[in-house]
Amino acid sequence: MSVQLDEVDKSILKELISNARLSFREIAKRIGVSTATVANKVRKMEEKGVIKSYTAVVDAEKLGYDVAALIEVIMSKGKVADVEEELAKMPNVLAVYDVTGQSDAIIVAKFKSRAELSKFVKKLLSMEYVERTITHVVLNVKKEELFSKELMD
Repeated sequence: MSVQLDEVDKSILKELISNARLSFREIAKRIGVSTATVANKVRKMEEKGVIKSYTAVVDAEKLGYDVAALIEVIMSKGKVADVEEELAKMPNVLAVYDVTGQSDAIIVAKFKSRAELSKFVKKLLSMEYVERTITHVVLNVKKEELFSKELMD
């Protein structure tokens, strides 16, 4: 269900996407509205679920997670949702996408080494209802965002 946003809402979101640590006062100053307006609109967007949380963006490579992989998973029919729930609980898994096409799901995951990735894939293949996987190792990242403020335009 889509939530309708006005231009002020969009301006506030752009500022928060760029820097979630900005004060309401600073956002208000930047977009030309009152601090109370920013506070009220942010509260409403939180209540509607538009703003889900505030978080730090961590550079995984600086923490040693140099290997990123996109893993296609083909599963037994009728068990896709169950397997996806289990995949989502795994600590290396950053995202699980239920997709159309030859694969049933695509996982985005990060690892400290190729050996760690190999162990993970073998664990996937040992899971009940996982028939096979296709692993793509990321060579270079050109863009990686959870949401782009350009979509607010």
